[in-house]
Amino acid sequence: MNDHLEKLAELLKDSIFINTVIATELIQLVENSSRQLRGDVPESCVAEHRRLKARVIKIAEKWNKDCDIIRKHNLEH
Repeated sequence: MNDHLEKLAELLKDSIFINTVIATELIQLVENSSRQLRGDVPESCVAEHRRLKARVIKIAEKWNKDCDIIRKHNLEH
């Protein structure tokens, strides 16, 4: 692979990583906002949000090796 394609591949990997952070944080923001407005979030929503975050993280891990911090932050806190 020539240098230009390698740089493009790295750019795409970085973009996927950044978009994973944004996506998982937005999911959490929606949950937190709902909790503030309603006083609680239905367990079905919490479970679905967890599955959505796990899927987004799985996509990131497909292309990036160092996603442990995203996984830990989003799925273990």
